[in-house]
Amino acid sequence: MNLRGKTFHQADIVITSWMSKNGLTFLRISIGIIFFWFGVLKYFEGLSPAEGIAIRTIDVLTFHLLPERLIIVGLATWEVLIGIGLLLNAFMRETLLLLFLQMMGTFTPLFLFPSDVFHVFPIALTLEGQYIVKNIVLISAGIVLGATVRGGKLTPAR
Repeated sequence: MNLRGKTFHQADIVITSWMSKNGLTFLRISIGIIFFWFGVLKYFEGLSPAEGIAIRTIDVLTFHLLPERLIIVGLATWEVLIGIGLLLNAFMRETLLLLFLQMMGTFTPLFLFPSDVFHVFPIALTLEGQYIVKNIVLISAGIVLGATVRGGKLTPAR
């Protein structure tokens, strides 16, 4: 291996080692910020772009038994709790359970209100649809974080 190749290889080891050491923390904190921020927005009427579809979805799922304000405050609190759990790295099993249950709920508008989430079914999403489908990334992040609750870690190849 020439000097240039050896230097790149050594730099690659340093960088990927740093990533494996810090990546899960960055992932947990960034997802925590998202849940906390989006949850807090729901406490203030009109600030969350997901407010309307979230209320309609939960209203249908609860057979119209809950007032709208209770629905949105409950969802806001749920999301804030997920965010706090992730940010503080606390009660991770419970936090991730809340995350996965919440994520299941976020996909129900695809089935309950397809005309609201698709411009052209099933390929062209509305902005609300895109907001929903991006949650696949949050689910994947939750799975990765869940793999660490028993002490699992990322380790770089040498």
